[in-house]
Amino acid sequence: MPQSETSLTFVVRRHVPELIAPAVSTPRELKPLSDIDDKEGMRHQVSSIDMYERDPKMGHINPASIIRDALAKVLVFYYPFVGRLKEGPTRKLMVDCTSEGVLFIEAEADFTLKQLVRLFIRHSLV
Repeated sequence: MPQSETSLTFVVRRHVPELIAPAVSTPRELKPLSDIDDKEGMRHQVSSIDMYERDPKMGHINPASIIRDALAKVLVFYYPFVGRLKEGPTRKLMVDCTSEGVLFIEAEADFTLKQLVRLFIRHSLV
């Protein structure tokens, strides 16, 4: 648990990063981005951290396993997301649909989401 209600000290245990590929094979193809998506100023990567609170009713079921399996299934329909950006001869960006996978890192922390939200709200008001 965090040291106190105003402390931001906590422990997060990260598992080994892994790539999650689609559950079944997907087409290998190049998909050029639209001109709107291919603007020089728009070339950046967006990362996200998604947090989910364990439901005590699930017992010993690992929520990360459920998320991992669901992600592999949904990526079949959104397979360009598991490809890689590639630059063409005229600097035109395209997605090389390689089915390599998306990065997934399971982690556990010694605090609840409720505690984290309370801390962020309290610190943002200071």
